Amino acid sequence: MSRPIRRILILAIAAGLLIVPWPAPAETISLDGNHLGLGTVALVARDTSATVAVDPTAFARVGAGFDIVMAAAVRGMPVYGLTVGVGWNKDRTVVCGPTGAATPDEALLEASRRFNRMSLRAHGGGLPPDLSIETVRAAMLIRLNTLLSGHAGVQPAVAHLYQTFLNTGITPVVPGRGSVGEADITLSSHIGLAMMGEWVVNYRGRRMQAADALAETEITPLVPVGKDFLAIVSNNALSAARAALLANDVEAYLARSTLVFALSLQGLDGNIAPFLAEAADLRPFGGMREAARRIRAALSGSQLWEASNKGAQQNSLSFSTMAYTLGEAIEALDDLKAALAIQINHSDDNPAVVVGPWPVDGSRGSQVERYCLTGDPQGAILPTANFEMLPVAVRLERVSLALARLSEAIVMRIIRFENPETTHLSRFLAAPDNDGHAFGAMQKPAVALLVENRQLAMPVSLDTAPMAGGNEDTASNAMHAANNLARILDNTYLLSSIELLHAAQAIDLRGTIVSPASRALLDSYRSRVPFVSEDRIYTPDFVTGVEILRRFPAQLATADATPPGP
Repeated sequence: MSRPIRRILILAIAAGLLIVPWPAPAETISLDGNHLGLGTVALVARDTSATVAVDPTAFARVGAGFDIVMAAAVRGMPVYGLTVGVGWNKDRTVVCGPTGAATPDEALLEASRRFNRMSLRAHGGGLPPDLSIETVRAAMLIRLNTLLSGHAGVQPAVAHLYQTFLNTGITPVVPGRGSVGEADITLSSHIGLAMMGEWVVNYRGRRMQAADALAETEITPLVPVGKDFLAIVSNNALSAARAALLANDVEAYLARSTLVFALSLQGLDGNIAPFLAEAADLRPFGGMREAARRIRAALSGSQLWEASNKGAQQNSLSFSTMAYTLGEAIEALDDLKAALAIQINHSDDNPAVVVGPWPVDGSRGSQVERYCLTGDPQGAILPTANFEMLPVAVRLERVSLALARLSEAIVMRIIRFENPETTHLSRFLAAPDNDGHAFGAMQKPAVALLVENRQLAMPVSLDTAPMAGGNEDTASNAMHAANNLARILDNTYLLSSIELLHAAQAIDLRGTIVSPASRALLDSYRSRVPFVSEDRIYTPDFVTGVEILRRFPAQLATADATPPGP
């Protein structure tokens, strides 16, 4: 069910009952830097009425980290992105110190502000098309959450602006391409530019200049200083946001595709034995067992559980191995979700700020001591490789591969449905009085989608070229991997729609008594896509099927049901 959840107010009037949708109070999401869930990311991304609150203790950490950064600037410590440049320019001093004062003087502050402004502009080089509003909102939420660790070293005003943009509905326009996955530096810069009032945003359904949106909402533009610019650009929040939303969407798709498969198995009058708990327990791969459970739940109450000797002893592998095929997708998705849980709740900053006495392991005297600040405040600014997005990128690729494999099974089932030797129904599932071609040509669009998915599933985390004077010689291409997965998911929904068209036709031809869960989907489908009694144009049916599947309650396929024995 889409959010916000709507309460229904039923008013009795003389003419009858009037049902009036009434919005529920907006949800308040509280962030502390450590407990952001993927479901919450999707909620805030897709519900602009949600309010984001921040734990005061977490905001205090942000301020403490900023104090360390400014102390390092005053003392003239060579710190990447603070007093020296970034990338190939890491050998150039950009902010000079020490100033001889305990706090930054105006000359140091103005030099730092200029460096920050110029750097945000210089990193604004993305490529179309733009990311969706929901992706950018998800990214701002994720980045706000990771800033609350204090390890980014930004001034508290930066964190406040992320929160304010979310709560007022101001969403920077961010290009969708141009990142190689070692922090989305050329994309995230547009968020900082919008905070400065120098870019464009979406606000109240309008695309407008950021300066105008800030003025309309009475928000003070950001004056970046210290390490603000680097913290805004050098993070993977956009790629993580894309991946987080996809993880939610893939999870919903897998539930719906389970229902479509259950319809297919019933339309085939297929064999349920491979999905019995007893069969799955003989070789207990975790994902396969869970997939088999979901399939049994979707089939609960089906005619297939009745005693019969009519069904085949062995179905085609695209049917009989579905618990394994679906199980791999479930496991791949769980692995991605686990990686994202770490990604969105921990700092990916380079360098990272540590507040308090450091080091604590007796390593003084080693090279790490040069990163430490003694006196007041105490802390360290450490070079890291935490911008590396490989843990998420390779898991995105694994999900893509699993969905491509699932696509293959779907296409094979579609082809099998058109063969009377497999179904014991008419060729191409033609209606009794239809002497035309029925579904005879519909294998081609299905195979075309499969070919596309196979190409999209090829790994991109292996592809790069040396950049920044040869220093940046590896890349994860995380955003590219996420974009490929998004296209695969869209294609696989289309394939499930084509499978649904065939499964519904077979069930109607056979007169199968389907399970309650299957009946709910079949009735929803038949309310808009009628039985094919004679040849017609199928293109609208494919699109309608996707619309029905995307709106169908995904939880129906994941309910824990105990089916009757055969």
